[in-house]
Amino acid sequence: MEDRFTLTPERYALIARVALVAFTLIVVTGVAVRVTGSGLGCPTWPKCTETSLYTELNTHGVIEFGNRMLTGFVGFAALAAFVGALRRRPFRRDLMRLSALLPLGVVAQIVLGGFTVLYDLAPGFVMSHFMLSMLILVACVVLDWRAHREPEELAQPADAAAGGRLLAWGNWALVPLGAVTIFAGTAATAAGPHTGGTGTQDVVPRLDFKGTETLNFVIEQHARIATLLGVLAVALWILARRRGVSSEGRRPLTWLCVLLGLQGVIGGVQYQLELPAEIVWLHASLAATTWLAIVWTVVVGGRLQARPFPATGGTGEAAPAR
Repeated sequence: MEDRFTLTPERYALIARVALVAFTLIVVTGVAVRVTGSGLGCPTWPKCTETSLYTELNTHGVIEFGNRMLTGFVGFAALAAFVGALRRRPFRRDLMRLSALLPLGVVAQIVLGGFTVLYDLAPGFVMSHFMLSMLILVACVVLDWRAHREPEELAQPADAAAGGRLLAWGNWALVPLGAVTIFAGTAATAAGPHTGGTGTQDVVPRLDFKGTETLNFVIEQHARIATLLGVLAVALWILARRRGVSSEGRRPLTWLCVLLGLQGVIGGVQYQLELPAEIVWLHASLAATTWLAIVWTVVVGGRLQARPFPATGGTGEAAPAR
């Protein structure tokens, strides 16, 4: 009987991949809720309205209610990843610990999302909601990566990881710089016209710590940080190639450079067109994909190799060269 409820490594790897896709998808639909002005399509929580769990038949209510329903699928995927890790054979503690973060993340997002609605989409709550999603995606990427590899594969230095300590540290530097870039992007959205409640005619506060100049100020800082991130990514790609890292080992960095270049173009276009909702949605959704590429880069090439110690003789002095 026990064997009927166990999972092979291959089946569990598929579950981990589905969870990664589900958590990415909920970010994309969450951005759609904001830019369509549907954040208060369900004006209360945990019910959709004061008297019903369901939405009224209007566009914005359906968009917000649909996003809430998708949370159910994401929760199921997260729970499946955790239970599957317990039933995977051979059992691996690293997968169990990582998968436990997914249902915990869903619960945290539900609670934070509830406060976001109850406080009428206050900028701080909306920005925190998005940044928490980025944290959960870190766990999803690492879980997916490790689920597709056995311990002996993980113990061996990957081709990209063999590029040297400078390259490894550079890959890790992408994480804080990427996080700050995304945070500045959420601030730009919070200061812009897409506050989440325009479609339902609700008045939603915007970031205005610099008055009428807040939006331009935040956009300028976001652009500067994003440019620095792009320069670092390209420099790391060039360094990886010069260090002899194969095209396979450079693939995450390649994707990251392409996505950052694309984001730069889209960001410039949306600014020139005065932030149309469709392009803002594309820009914010690709930000999540770019974050996935950053985390992917770290798990592939962020492992530090031990510094080689000089050979020593019996007296502890360096052995003579032969």
